[in-house]
Amino acid sequence: MEHIDQILVVDDDHGIRTGIVDYLRKNGLRASGAADGREMFAQLDGSAFDLVVLDIMMPGDDGLVLCRTLRSGKHKHLPVVLLTARDDETDRIIGLEMGADDYVTKPFSPRELLARIKAVIRRTRMLPPNLRVTESADSIAFGRWRLDTTARHLLDEQGTVVSLSGAEFRLLRVFLDHPQRVLSRDQLLNLTQGRDAELFDRSIDLLVSRLRQRLQDGARDQTYIKTVRSEGYVFSMPVILNGQDS
Repeated sequence: MEHIDQILVVDDDHGIRTGIVDYLRKNGLRASGAADGREMFAQLDGSAFDLVVLDIMMPGDDGLVLCRTLRSGKHKHLPVVLLTARDDETDRIIGLEMGADDYVTKPFSPRELLARIKAVIRRTRMLPPNLRVTESADSIAFGRWRLDTTARHLLDEQGTVVSLSGAEFRLLRVFLDHPQRVLSRDQLLNLTQGRDAELFDRSIDLLVSRLRQRLQDGARDQTYIKTVRSEGYVFSMPVILNGQDS
């Protein structure tokens, strides 16, 4: 039996919410709506959804807060498309830093939203199962560093905190989930950004450089992240997840 993607639309505006749900249903998807975070989590706990469309501007916990909550809980692998009423670059950047896979600025055409939903689901499913995060660890140790996955920062041997941007955290987490494995730039883009690759072309190289600076890992030494010519990068340091060797 063919799988029909199920979408959850979270928006406090009843008209917008029902309009999107109706359009998605007319175009072959299963869709339902939620007015706020409480309804969203109730539905997520009761059904298996393939993607969440999440409005940013909502009373109470807004879409950015809810996106961050999703990314830190049991639904952390669920793709998220944000809706924003403001064409504000800061909102978009913060949304992506919080872990959103894409965003659409209001007013938008339902056709555009449908296309973006399908593109995000397609990219998510392109990732091989063994390149998806499967471990849940509060603390990951490697070399002289430890990553606090709850606070999303690094600590050195003296306990000094090194802050990470959202993009740096996601990239490091991908490396730590797949140590001693060569990852191509395309794989890293899909795993860390989740948006159209051409918008971030070669940005992985810059992000790796920034992460190396955080780890005090010189481009010549490459103690942690090694460049594999014409292939990508490999995290070469052994990893310990909550006290278990990986």
